[in-house]
Amino acid sequence: MGFARTIAIVSACVLATSALADDPIVIKFSHVVAPDTPKGQAAEKFKELAEKYTDGKVTIQIYPNSQLYKDKEELESLQLGSVQMLAPSLAKFGPLGARQFEAFDLPCLFPDREALHRVTDGKIGKELLASLDSKGIIGLDYWDNGFKIFSANSPLKTVDDFKGLKMRVQSSKVLEAQMRALGSIPQVMPFSEVYQGLQTGVVDGTENPPSNMYTQKMYEVQTNATISRHGYLGYAVIVNKRFWEGLPEDIRAQLEKAMAEATEYNNEVAKKDNDDALAAMEATGKTDFYQPTNAERAALQGDGARLRRDARTHRQEADRRNPPGSRHGRIARLGCARFSRAHPTAIFFVSRRSNDTKISGPP
Repeated sequence: MGFARTIAIVSACVLATSALADDPIVIKFSHVVAPDTPKGQAAEKFKELAEKYTDGKVTIQIYPNSQLYKDKEELESLQLGSVQMLAPSLAKFGPLGARQFEAFDLPCLFPDREALHRVTDGKIGKELLASLDSKGIIGLDYWDNGFKIFSANSPLKTVDDFKGLKMRVQSSKVLEAQMRALGSIPQVMPFSEVYQGLQTGVVDGTENPPSNMYTQKMYEVQTNATISRHGYLGYAVIVNKRFWEGLPEDIRAQLEKAMAEATEYNNEVAKKDNDDALAAMEATGKTDFYQPTNAERAALQGDGARLRRDARTHRQEADRRNPPGSRHGRIARLGCARFSRAHPTAIFFVSRRSNDTKISGPP
């Protein structure tokens, strides 16, 4: 009887161990936007591919619309290991101490998507992601959303129209400087609270790519918008470093493959979704969308003596923190932006030690 009981206990332990070994690895992927945005769709595509390529050894659990964490909470939660994967906007890394990412917030920085991808897909893009290692974070890739437009409950046709308006921005010193240069009062607010903030008048307006404005129904509480395309909003897909490096190599390789394909998918759908969102909002008739003239666009993007001064201050601070000879010196120079005298909307940024990332031209 004793021998039989021993055999039964051993067998149960073996079965339990086997079942435990067969349990899939769970990756919680949290983000703050709707499932039908470019980022939301790309997250679902990554889930589909990751689970396929790992033969079910990995399960991706997606939590959209700030279901798990709001803007200010998600990065800390990732570092603590409460969630394994995020795709925050690039502006979120400034408060974390990686201020070089705030260069992406500079207005008119990229003339088009091709110029943008020469940076994100190139050496500087990889160096920026690698700079997150010291924060306990591994950067996997960049996902596009699109170029932003301004919205408010009054027309935004000239620089004077912005004066005194309370404009919601992400937590970014560069974006705050942008709004102040226009004469507005920047208000930092979590993305999940923007609709209510606009509805109740806590803020007068905001900036977003059309896809975010549409999926969050901001057009219902904004009477006016200007198709300025003045700045870029993109994301970095990131993971907890300890978790990622603890995965078996073969699993990590399959997840990297899934991520590369999901990134390609995201960037393909991002432009179409933003174009479709703009058309859909225009069709509702709830918001008057204004297409600025060349002169008005130049004024919006070129009136910015204060903005240029703020950009220089940002550059000088980056230089102080990251001297030319330091590891991050070259990356920090991404924030060295100056407006071209030849064209009010042209902007250049040049790396500290080379000219491999020179971009110019109107957006």
